[in-house]
Amino acid sequence: MGSDYHLVRDEIRKPRFLCLHGFRTSGEIMKKQMNKWPESIRQKLDLVFVDAPFQAMGKSDVEGIFDPPYYEWFQYNKEFTEYTNLNESLEYIEECMIKHGPFDGLLGFSQGAILSAALPGLQAQGVALTEVPKLKFLIIIGGAKFQAESLAKKAYGSPIECPSLHFLGKEDFLRPYGEELLKSVVNPVVIRHPKGHTVPRIDEQALPIMLNFLDKIQNLISEEERMKNNGE
Repeated sequence: MGSDYHLVRDEIRKPRFLCLHGFRTSGEIMKKQMNKWPESIRQKLDLVFVDAPFQAMGKSDVEGIFDPPYYEWFQYNKEFTEYTNLNESLEYIEECMIKHGPFDGLLGFSQGAILSAALPGLQAQGVALTEVPKLKFLIIIGGAKFQAESLAKKAYGSPIECPSLHFLGKEDFLRPYGEELLKSVVNPVVIRHPKGHTVPRIDEQALPIMLNFLDKIQNLISEEERMKNNGE
């Protein structure tokens, strides 16, 4: 019994991420998209996939590739300066974090990545995620920044300090905006890939970068758990 007890005590807790899917897709679709990642990556993460709160209000770009239903986090204007249902979406994300958490971080793609990158700053300002633990890590795939000045000031007014990994695609129409996002992040880890706006495969160049990032955040979690167990 003693040895079993130590096994339980010493079991490594993986970083737990809430995954926010892209515009007019779904949690199930994002899960399938991420199956392209090797098992050596996926086994290091505890991933939870949820659907956005709103049914898609228009045609999905993945129609014919992935089956419906499709969802969206919020709606926006052409200039990406006005957002509809954003506050409701932020409240919904917090509800998901309370229901399925606690979480260490967010993993987002496209619209989900834009939300994920904004949330640490919004949380620090006390305007979002006030009922859940502080976000510690980010994985951003095809991300960008909110363009509305008032929202951007809250989200990016202070540098994003939590360890973050950013995927930028050479052919991604959002890449210039993803590059802009990097300017608001402290020491971002960046993986560049040749594809467009997609969850990319992890090639031989990207694999050691990603494994190094995951080992780093795993060590931070393990140290935090050790201190907690020791009452420090």
